[in-house]
Amino acid sequence: MKKNLITLLVLAGLVPLIQAQNLLKFEWKFSTGDDPAWASTGYDDSDWMKIQAGTPWEDQGFGEYDGYAWYRQTVVVPATLKKDAVKNGGFILCVGKIDDVDVTYWNGEFLGQTGKLPPNYETGYGDQRAYEISVDKIKWGEENTVAVRVYDGGGGGGIYADPVGLSVIGLKELVVIKPVMEREDHIVLEEGPVKINLLVENNMDRSLKGAIEINAISDFGEEILEESQEVKVKSGSSKNLAIELGNLDPGFYKISAVLQSESDNKRANFVIGVRPEAIISPQDRPEDFDNYWMRARRELDAVDPQFRLIRKDSLCTETRELFILEMRSLGNILVRGWYIRPVKEGVYPAILHVQGYSSFMVPEGMYPGDDMVALGLNIRGHGFSQDHVSPGFPGYILHNVDDKERYIYRGAYMDCIRAVDFLYSRDEVDTTRVAVEGGSQGGALSFATAALDNKRIDLCVPYVPFLSDFRDYFKVAGWPAGEFVTYFEEHPEIHQDEIYKTLSYIDIKNLAPWVKAPVLMSIGLKDVTCPPHINFAAYNQLTVPREYYVYPEAGHGLPGDYHRMKYEWIRKKFNME
Repeated sequence: MKKNLITLLVLAGLVPLIQAQNLLKFEWKFSTGDDPAWASTGYDDSDWMKIQAGTPWEDQGFGEYDGYAWYRQTVVVPATLKKDAVKNGGFILCVGKIDDVDVTYWNGEFLGQTGKLPPNYETGYGDQRAYEISVDKIKWGEENTVAVRVYDGGGGGGIYADPVGLSVIGLKELVVIKPVMEREDHIVLEEGPVKINLLVENNMDRSLKGAIEINAISDFGEEILEESQEVKVKSGSSKNLAIELGNLDPGFYKISAVLQSESDNKRANFVIGVRPEAIISPQDRPEDFDNYWMRARRELDAVDPQFRLIRKDSLCTETRELFILEMRSLGNILVRGWYIRPVKEGVYPAILHVQGYSSFMVPEGMYPGDDMVALGLNIRGHGFSQDHVSPGFPGYILHNVDDKERYIYRGAYMDCIRAVDFLYSRDEVDTTRVAVEGGSQGGALSFATAALDNKRIDLCVPYVPFLSDFRDYFKVAGWPAGEFVTYFEEHPEIHQDEIYKTLSYIDIKNLAPWVKAPVLMSIGLKDVTCPPHINFAAYNQLTVPREYYVYPEAGHGLPGDYHRMKYEWIRKKFNME
């Protein structure tokens, strides 16, 4: 129980990694690829590249690489730390936030894992990694090997955020730095000057004296504030520092506070949102926008769906039956999904699950109960829907982007509509209660499905939605902008405005006004892949009952509690309580 508490304290930033600065090196040895031997202490990594933890590998010379890669380094643990380590139960190894899955080793032995590797891939993108090392696993005064196996399912990859370090469990010097705001979600709704308080809590056995450097920038990189404040806090006491940001435009602001004291430095990073529902990102629909999607739907309707269910006996239970669904979509493309229905005869509400970019939709990620029907779709080019279309990753988002009629997302959006066709063909589905939900790319697919099939979708539940507000998106996020920069360099004959016009057809901010179902959108304030600005660019175009939920400490991956919350919301709206 003690160790679990200490791990939570580290993840919450309550235990500073004071020794970590002397134990882990800033640079790691790095190699793409995958080999179990790379976990061992005796492996020769002398010819590996050097890379820094805390920044995606794409930003350090590894282009748009997705897949497996490894980080390695050796660390000498001084024997002088043994007494404290024995007393407090060992060490904590923090390897920050990793995009997407890690398996971490200490001296060749498995230490911990976050997320799931393929074929049952599940991202651990937003989770901070903190793994405990017992005293008997330490080689005192000798080299110890840390090896981190990483799988990146798409977009940025690797150890992309702090804290990264090695420290003794249970340090006495506890310093807390955190914002204190009226709303726990760090959203400011009132107009006028923005003022927040920064709490500095000193649980050390001595007074804290130093200075806090405070920096605030907008989500477009504009500097809002840079100042320094002296801080003195007695042992066992706390102090609030006022941060006055002035009048801020609607948007999101990144704030860092770095405490520089006599004994150590400590950093706190957080994001605030200011009147997000007032963010203005005008629609840029082409003149033929309506006709474009009307023709796509007619083309889809002309394709015989050829629905086929293949029962998977090994995955069925006493209460649920599971099938692989095969069907034909736009262009006569074969796509597949997982279909789960209750064994007990009846008519049930349905959830259509739509997937994230490059991921494989699997049954484990679908509704777990036996009182609803669930369909988990793998759109074209994803999972086991790659028979006819398989552009791969990176590259998917660019596939046929120079031709609006053949652009990959025109077909992908129609795959979702075909999935609704299937649900409506089933006697066990209550067609008055059909929901669509998904995150990231799945958030965009949820918006698109609810917009393009607005007479049949009754609830729309996107989180951290992708594919929105592209001109601003490419200014506030490194990916997917990087792929497009490379594309424009390789195709100088193509005018950028033409590409933006193609993207405008699938931009969810342009589709949002067609949505007729109630919407619940959830976001992570620290999301650098689909920043909150682009989420609200679409959300603010909705004209239906809408709600949003904010996780102030989350990035692109929301905590597990989100999935419980979304299902509760759906069940309540469907009068299932």
